[in-house]
Order: sequence, then structure tokens, then C-alpha cells
Amino acid sequence: MSNTATKIQPKQQQFAWEVIQGLSKNQKQLPSKYFYDSEGSRLFDAICELDEYYPYRTELAMLPTVSQEVNHKLNGPHHIVEFGAGSLIKIRLLLNNCDQALSYTPIDIAQQHLLKACHVLQQEIEHINVQPVVADFTQQVALPDLSDEPKLGFFPGSTIGNFTPADAVDFLSQARHTLGNESYLLIGVDLKKDPELLHQAYNDEKGITAAFNKNMLTRINRELDGNFNTQQFHHYAFYNAPQGRVEMHLVSDCDQVVKVGTQQFSIGEGESIHTENSHKFSVKEFQQLAQQAGWVVEETWTDNNRLFSVHLLKAA
Repeated sequence: MSNTATKIQPKQQQFAWEVIQGLSKNQKQLPSKYFYDSEGSRLFDAICELDEYYPYRTELAMLPTVSQEVNHKLNGPHHIVEFGAGSLIKIRLLLNNCDQALSYTPIDIAQQHLLKACHVLQQEIEHINVQPVVADFTQQVALPDLSDEPKLGFFPGSTIGNFTPADAVDFLSQARHTLGNESYLLIGVDLKKDPELLHQAYNDEKGITAAFNKNMLTRINRELDGNFNTQQFHHYAFYNAPQGRVEMHLVSDCDQVVKVGTQQFSIGEGESIHTENSHKFSVKEFQQLAQQAGWVVEETWTDNNRLFSVHLLKAA
């Protein structure tokens, strides 16, 4: 592994601009990608260990079989590129079964978290070159110089659901261009299901999801000279059935005025800041999105309870 990552992380000015734009809207909002500073990444790892949070353990159980079948389909040397790599847990299951992988490029916005995880991984898999890229994977990303073999994109964890359907098509199209001709994309997609199960997954009894949600405000305070009092907000998540998505909000417990840098915002009692969407799909709905973005669906796997799906796409 190289000693330094390619540093393309968003500038603080961009963070500040997006926060101020979001808080200026009638329905205040904050971009969910900014959850993932070091503390946010740690809290998300803790969410993945919760009994209520079915997507993580369901996909994890599927990946050994899925990755063996993917390895058989690729049938030749390839490079692996992971979008939003996080703690690099699931990639180990893929690398253990993809015996012709030449390199691994994880892309993530949380620099310290990514570099630490990559250092550990490189010691475990010395035969594969790990080349981290610190970047916002929702934007155009320049990959390291790689040889001409095909690329396998990896996008686990149902993160595709954080996009609006139109933005999901844009991301999938951008990923196809990033990966290039003859590329593949292995992607996790959460399925529509009983709303009560969804409610439990995003409102855990230990309050870890609530802490994860509020950490966005703590980050704004630290990095953008904000003055949010996190004790004056509570976590609220619900399933919006007409939109087919779980919504996460931070609701103000009182009338208050907050600042970000030199900007001030009035927030009324009961008013919310919308922090994340998590869209749920039927298999057919997701396949249609993938096809709009220029991908051909090669294979689809679901668990026995049809809670979660994994799709192998090939660039058209």
C-alpha cells in the first residue's frame, strides 16, 4: 500500500456551502454524506452490530456464496474498486473468494478511518495492492493508474437507497464511466418489507442511530463554527410508504436560533432537519434503474426471507 492516499476530500468551503444551502430551505436538510467523520464511521459500525439492523447481517451472510459465483463469472484478472468503503469488513469476503483480483481501490470520505482500515487490510493480503482514495464517491473520482484488465465495482450495504431514484441513476451512470468498458458492479439493495421491521431498524433501543444522527450537528459545530445544542434535538425516523423510503430527521424540541459560521437560522419547536433517506426497492424497480444507467443485469441474489438483494451488473 502506498504511504499516502490520493487526497481529493471535499474542502471545508464545500461542506459549509451545502450545510448553509440545506438549512436555508423550507424543509431544512443536511447531506447524509457528512455523517461520516471518524466518530460517525465508528457509530455506523456500532449500528451494524445491532440486532435490529437486519441489512448488515443479511448481506454479510449472502456474500460468501455471492462472491464465489461472481469469481466464476469474471473468470480472469480484474481490479476491484469499492465505493464508500467504510471499515472494509465486507470486502474481505469478496477478496477471499476472488482469487484473480490484482488490486483493490477503496474510496471513502473519512480519511483517518479509511487509512487505518487499509493499513490493517494490506498486512492481511500482501499479494493485492491496496490503493485508497480519499474522496466523495458521489462526485467524479480519478482512480489510480491501473493496468487494462476489467474492473469490478463493489457498492454494498444498500447505500444506493440514500439517493433519490433520479440521483441513483446518475450515480450508477457515473460509476459505469469511472469503471470503464467491460466493467462489472456488485451492489447491495435493500428490499421493500414490513414497515414495522423498518421502524425497528432505524429506531434501535440503545439509541445508537440517534447518536449517529446527532453527530452531524457535532461535526458542524467543530468544523464550521456552529453552535447547535444537540440536547435540544431528538432523532425521528419513519417509513414514508408513498415514497418507498425511510426518512431520518432531527426535530427541534424548542424555538431556537442556531448559527453556522456567520449565518443564523431560526428553527421552530417541532420543526425538523431532514438528514437522510433510505429508499427501499422491489427487485424489478432496482433493475429498471440500473438499465436506465446503462447496465445489464447479469445476476440477482436474495436471502431466503427476501429482506435484501445483491445484483451483479455489467456495463452495456
